[in-house]
Amino acid sequence: MRIAMIGSGYVGLVSGACFADFGHDVCCVDKDPAKIEALNRGDIPIFEPGLADLVATNVRAGRLTFTTALPEAVASAEAVFIAVGTPSRRGDGHADLSYVHQAAREIAAAISGYTVVVTKSTVPVGTGDEVERIIRETRSEADFAVVSNPEFLREGAAIADFKRPDRIVIGTEDARAAQVMTDVYRPLYLNQAPLIVTSRRTAELTKYAANAFLATKITFINEIANLCEQVGANVQDVARGIGLDNRIGTKFLHAGPGYGGSCFPKDTLALIKTAQDYDAPVRIVETVAAVNDQRKRAMGRKVIAACGGSVRGETVAVLGLTFKPNTDDMREAPSIDVIRTLQDAGARVRAYDPEGMIAAQAVLSDVEYARDPYDCARGAAALVIVTEWDMFRALDLPRLKAALAKPVVVDLRNIYRPEDMLKNGFQYTSVGRPS
Repeated sequence: MRIAMIGSGYVGLVSGACFADFGHDVCCVDKDPAKIEALNRGDIPIFEPGLADLVATNVRAGRLTFTTALPEAVASAEAVFIAVGTPSRRGDGHADLSYVHQAAREIAAAISGYTVVVTKSTVPVGTGDEVERIIRETRSEADFAVVSNPEFLREGAAIADFKRPDRIVIGTEDARAAQVMTDVYRPLYLNQAPLIVTSRRTAELTKYAANAFLATKITFINEIANLCEQVGANVQDVARGIGLDNRIGTKFLHAGPGYGGSCFPKDTLALIKTAQDYDAPVRIVETVAAVNDQRKRAMGRKVIAACGGSVRGETVAVLGLTFKPNTDDMREAPSIDVIRTLQDAGARVRAYDPEGMIAAQAVLSDVEYARDPYDCARGAAALVIVTEWDMFRALDLPRLKAALAKPVVVDLRNIYRPEDMLKNGFQYTSVGRPS
């Protein structure tokens, strides 16, 4: 099939490359000429394992192209995916749909023949109705259908998620559009990926409900971790004890410094605002968002407490800046609030991250960046593990201790065993576990 992908950011680029790998003819469109020029050179603007090779393979095969010319790409496409950004709107927290609406207007002017317009961007309930209205208003004679097809990609594992999805949600009441979408995803038939066809509004809400539920699981186990610290229990054992219940499950029950990234903070806030607009407030999600915001700075205070109550004039080493491993994404990363809390308390911060240091420079100031974990620890009064990159899981502990001015380690991801750290002479603090 011929597919146009409007927006070549994270979702658009991953989706476009994977669709091309299925054998479809995909043209990725973006307004940023520099991004398109980079992609045509083979330079990938984001870090996602396996993506550079996937893009290169499909470009060589002639199935994947990049352009700034939206009309040409849309005119020849049977399915047009809108994969533009929907950031939180400044001031009120609602999703900013201006890019979606603009894309709809430009698509309307360019479509030729029956076209399925698919909202891949994460959008509030009712956005598909507005996209349909915009296209109809712009081209009253156009033959088209608007479908919701939310993405469920995890950064760092996006290609595997796309090719082996837990489910594919298609929101439409139009039988012809449903058939086109079934054909788009037909290559996944052998994987027996469940394809769920719902109403458009149901599909739109499903994406927000999924992210809000996962954010709730994270926040729940973080609050249980706080209680564990007070009563002398081990949150990892509690998580295992409840996670083995199939009704609960083991995923997203890892205590830590709170959730971040491009989805959970933005999507929980958008769901809260949508629910308030419809006079059906989601009180649990409201609390989740508030607790998560507070937790990030609380982790900075946890580091200060581990240092005896003061870090003024001290250097604190921070390992891990991105919101999760295997990405260079710094959006809403817990490290930002942890570092700012330390700086507010008078600390100097030195940091290291395998992929995130360039992006971090755009959101953090007065941070020294190190060459590796041991250079980061050099002369520091404490070392904090904020992101659980694999390379941090097996550090040379004697070498690490020798590099530090004081043997203080605060492990916000619980990747080390307290007994091992004690044996190596560290003053060790973790989350929700006896030290």
